[in-house]
Amino acid sequence: MYWDIIDVRPQGNRDIGVRFADGLEGTVTISPAFCTGVFEALRDDSAVMQAMAVDGVMTWPSGLDLAPDTMYREIKASSDRRYVVGGSVRLAA
Repeated sequence: MYWDIIDVRPQGNRDIGVRFADGLEGTVTISPAFCTGVFEALRDDSAVMQAMAVDGVMTWPSGLDLAPDTMYREIKASSDRRYVVGGSVRLAA
């Protein structure tokens, strides 16, 4: 699908660059507020930076993953091509 993730580039600061099959690129920020329950392991910044693309999905060695269609929709709709997972934090321009 066009929303399949083909490249993941951890950038530090809980930010992960992503590129989709149709060429759309953006940044996903994993908010600490999101890291509860099954996602508790992502409270650790170093765990966030282990993200990788597997079969069109951003995933982690532990088996956690995020829905690529939601990331695609949020990044495409955002003027700064950023999706904050678990929050609406906007960084100052």
